[in-house]
Amino acid sequence: MKYKAVLFDLDGTLLDTLDDLGDSMNAVLAAHGYATHPIRSYAAFVGDGVHNLVRRALPAEAGKNDALVNELVPLMRSEYSRRWKAKTRLYDGIPELLDGLSARGLRMAVLSNKPHPATLEVVAHFLPRWKFDLTLGARPDVPLKPDAGAALEVSRQLGVPPEAFLYLGDTDTDMLTASAAGMFAVGVLWGFRSAEELLSSGANVIIPDPRDVLSLLDHPASVT
Repeated sequence: MKYKAVLFDLDGTLLDTLDDLGDSMNAVLAAHGYATHPIRSYAAFVGDGVHNLVRRALPAEAGKNDALVNELVPLMRSEYSRRWKAKTRLYDGIPELLDGLSARGLRMAVLSNKPHPATLEVVAHFLPRWKFDLTLGARPDVPLKPDAGAALEVSRQLGVPPEAFLYLGDTDTDMLTASAAGMFAVGVLWGFRSAEELLSSGANVIIPDPRDVLSLLDHPASVT
């Protein structure tokens, strides 16, 4: 088998976190007199760290105010700390995918732009059945995705070369990260963004269902 490991994005790839993220940010906005957003709008806001989420959720002019963004970031984190497991769930097909990868002996890791402590907590709560060799979130002084540094750190720590990784993600940020790290970029359609965005950002393949990853591994020509 060509691929020896799978690196997963978290939000929008393994877990549907949009309701809890959106509810948290809407609470912050409402408390400060700003208009809230439909939950689905947050699909375009998330994926690039909490500062960018806050900036995108604010009205355009307010989002340019760095002091305001910095003021609201800890409030967003506080709101999310109370809501992160209220509505979040695994996507359909993820348990079967993880079982299949485990049975095939592939290494598994998670790389998220969610803050590192929250990433560890979320993975431990929602995914305790499966062994992840490494879980990394956003850490001080480590560039966020799409910088390739953290993905290459995963490669080094697992002792698996980048070209032997599948990288599963649902946003342009993930596809750019995978490409920059030299990993095979798998764009997933059950998450937050469109096929067009994923393809234009370097996806090597697009899949509509988590179980298609197993087909990709066993029969590469079957997934287009």
